[in-house]
Amino acid sequence: MTQVIEKKKTLGKRECARIYKEAYEAGIKAGKEAIPTPIVVGTPTTPLGNDIDFKKQTYFVSEGLCGFAWVNIFPARGAFVNYLKSINAGSKAYYGGYEIWVREFGQSITRKEAFAGAFAKVLNSYGINANAGSRLD
Repeated sequence: MTQVIEKKKTLGKRECARIYKEAYEAGIKAGKEAIPTPIVVGTPTTPLGNDIDFKKQTYFVSEGLCGFAWVNIFPARGAFVNYLKSINAGSKAYYGGYEIWVREFGQSITRKEAFAGAFAKVLNSYGINANAGSRLD
């Protein structure tokens, strides 16, 4: 019995550009549709207090918590990663893989996380192993 081994198709530069554009547009759409929870920032009434002294200056932050988000691609090789390098998008990740930092949407972690999740979802749909990461600032 002969086993048929199907050769994996290599992505071309045009296809990589199309995938990147689709992922980016999905990220922008998701980021715009995300609804951050607004916060009020101020000085507590005691040094380690969990309340706000409204007699002092307070700030309303409509975009919610601040933070960072990124997309990790594993492994850091292949046609798509080579394409990203050719357009100066992303860099080698500290813990392995290749990462693209979300630079859109100011400091809103809610919008950045939505962008990264949608971007990674598109990459995964094309067989590119990607996941989203984030952290608060």
